[in-house]
Amino acid sequence: MPQLETAAFLPQLVWLAITFVVLYLLMAKVALPRVAGVLDERKKRLEHDLEEAARLKRETEKAIAEYEQALASARNKAQAIAGDARARMTADAAAVRARVEAEIGEHAKAAEANILAAKQQALGALKSVAVDAAAGVVARLSGTAPAADAVEAAVTQALAKPAMARN
Repeated sequence: MPQLETAAFLPQLVWLAITFVVLYLLMAKVALPRVAGVLDERKKRLEHDLEEAARLKRETEKAIAEYEQALASARNKAQAIAGDARARMTADAAAVRARVEAEIGEHAKAAEANILAAKQQALGALKSVAVDAAAGVVARLSGTAPAADAVEAAVTQALAKPAMARN
């Protein structure tokens, strides 16, 4: 094996040194600057991306705060509108109720007047029926027809007495 011959050690060491220097220079001047450039570019891109992410996060938080503020404002407006509508509906309902109660009161008064008129008419008819009935009863009992004026006066007098006095 040529690696183990002691006479070949010196040329091998020279070629090792030459190869090492060439490789070192090649790495130092070509490969490592490219790798350093790529690493620097990655570092810059990473920092830029982190800055961009932080900026976007701030914008997002700002947009969320504006959204929540707009939502709260919209809720307040909706509650105010609902309150106004509720107040208007309550006022309208009260007005309708008052109008309906007034109409019912008028109908009740008209009904009472009709009842009173019917009562008066019935009493008037009752008086003539009572006069006829009294005349018939007196005629049967006495056998003679009484005078119409006398029977009418007696019935009028009897109807004029209070109810307690008749009992």
